[in-house]
This record gives sequence, structure tokens and C-alpha cells, in this order.
Amino acid sequence: MTTDFRTSTAEGKVNFVNVYDLEKAASLVIPTGAFGYISSGAGDMWTLEQNTKSFNHKVIAPGVLRNIENPDQSTTILGQKISTPIIMAPVAAHALANVQGEAATCKGVAESDTIYTVSSYAGQTYEKMRAASGDAPQWFQFYMSKNDDDNIKILDLAVKNGAKAIVLTADATVGGNREIDLRNGFTFPIAMPIVASYQSGVGQTMDAVYKSSRQNLSYKDIEFIQKHTNLPVFVKGVQTAEDAEAVIEAGADGIWVSNHGGRQLDGGRASFDSLEEVAEAVNKRVPIVFDSGIRRAQHVFKALASGADVVAIGRPVIYGLALGGSEGVKEVFDYFKNELKMVMQLAGTHNIEEIKNTKLRKNEYM
Repeated sequence: MTTDFRTSTAEGKVNFVNVYDLEKAASLVIPTGAFGYISSGAGDMWTLEQNTKSFNHKVIAPGVLRNIENPDQSTTILGQKISTPIIMAPVAAHALANVQGEAATCKGVAESDTIYTVSSYAGQTYEKMRAASGDAPQWFQFYMSKNDDDNIKILDLAVKNGAKAIVLTADATVGGNREIDLRNGFTFPIAMPIVASYQSGVGQTMDAVYKSSRQNLSYKDIEFIQKHTNLPVFVKGVQTAEDAEAVIEAGADGIWVSNHGGRQLDGGRASFDSLEEVAEAVNKRVPIVFDSGIRRAQHVFKALASGADVVAIGRPVIYGLALGGSEGVKEVFDYFKNELKMVMQLAGTHNIEEIKNTKLRKNEYM
């Protein structure tokens, strides 16, 4: 990290009522440029806003007299049992929010007994993140280099550090129109050691970082990754039935429905509005991860009931990191777990499988 960049050093309990309050509080401790990068989206930020609003397109019908007292939210994905269907999404440069960076996030996620997804653009070494996670499961989000020798070295690093899956991000071959970053003159003050062979990160805009990676991704890249890792490959950024069918045909082991948190194509569909279409096309052939816009456990419930196997959260965790380090991260997961338990109880669902079999209703008030 450059010596002129200062952000939170917090570690400890965080008092918050909901994620929206958490975001407001985090904005006071994260430097302006960094907070703008973390919190904003592309263009007019219409798609970012719709990501959360779109959950209101469907409603949950309460279920009564179902003999439920302590619903079980544990689940399994790729043979890995986790305490909750909520995992950590890949997010770049956690030290923008707290000087402890990814190591603190890894620790908090591990204590929450769920999966941490390592970003290629992490600000700490893979080894440090692996050590902070202990034996907890990690996946690796992969941005491909233009040079295959670099790609093989990075994939080897992921395998060496125990990655259980590779997540190929397919929707960020160029940066979205991040106007807030332009207004703030934001460039990364933090190095990116995993991709140091082709990108330093320091002093770069997000668009420059993306453009240093491969733009011409193709279906053949799925096989390339599988060949060099012997690990399951998720394709992240899928939003249509056509793409879902094509990547499964190309050998993908999982689908990750996402619009990159509204940070790429403004004017595109809300991620939740894409989920049911993709899930119907997948038809349970491979697992589905969902992200973008989740701020409530009701959103988690609706995503699972619409075809997701697990969901991933990003910004809320980073806000918890800013305000409380690893303990703040764990508190964010505890918040979602506690709220999901309440929602499951009121919706009449004993476990995650019953959520997946729940029929949501159309919102008749819209």
C-alpha cells in the first residue's frame, strides 16, 4: 500500500440495525475515493439500484402451522457443507476499507463457517489469505491474463493454496462507466500481488486494470482452466438462458448469475430478474451462485426460491470490515443468518431445500 493512503484501523464490535445503516457508517471511515469505488456503479447507477428493487417483483407467502422452531440453514455445494447458503463474493483490494485487508475478511468468513472467494485483484498475497482462513474453504475468482504462461502460474498458485473451485469472471473484459471514480480521480493505491506479473494495480484506474487482462474470452477458456487445475469451473456473469446453455455445453461446472453489482453495464437487467430464466435453462444440471443487490435475508430467501443454490454478498461485508475488522465481517454474516432464520420460520420452511421448493408470488401491487 502507498504510504499516503489512510483508512480504517477498526477491529471490534459494530452496532448496526441493518445493512443500509452500515453503509452510511462506513462512508464516514473509508476515504472518499475508495468509498466511491466500493459503493458506486456504472453510469446513472440505474442497474445498481434495480438490483435491490427487483426483489420486490416477487413476494413470499407466509406458511403457518408447519411445526418449526429452529430452521436449519446449513447447506452443501460442491460437496462442501457450510453453515449458511451465503458466501463471500470476490471483491478487490479490501485494504481500501480497512488496513487489515483481506486477511481480516478471510478470518471473519472462516469464523462464519462459509466460503471465501479470493479475488485476482486482492491486495494481499494468496498465502496470507490462505493462512488467515485456516482450513475454511476458498474459491478463486480468475481474471485471465493475455499471456497463458501468466495464467498457468496464477492457476498453479490457486491450486497450491487449496482453492476448491475456479470462478471465471466473464463480464468484465473492460471497465464499466464508473463516473464517480472519474469525478474523484480515483486510482488504486494498493498493489495486486496475485497478478503482479502483468499488473501492478498501483496508480491504475479500474478500466486500466481490466484492460490489462484478456478481452477476447471464449468457451475454450473453460477447458483451459479445467485442464490446468482439475477443479470445477464456475462462469460468473451469466444473465440469459442462451449463455447458460452455451457455457454448460462448453463444460462449465457451475453458473454464477451476476451483473457485477451494477458496476458494468448500466441499463442492463437486474440480476434477480435474470435468475429465474437462467435457473430454468440450467434445470439443476449444475449449481447456481447468485449475487448483486442482496441487502436483506428476504433477498436471500427469494434468490434461493428462484433457483440459486447459494448467494454471495460483497459490499455489506466490506462495510463491516471497515467498521470492525474481522469481527465486523462476522457480524455481517451473523446479521444475515439471524434474519434468514426469522424469514424461514415465518415462511414455514424447515431447511434450505424447502426454500428452494417454495413458490413465490407475483407482487400484485406493482
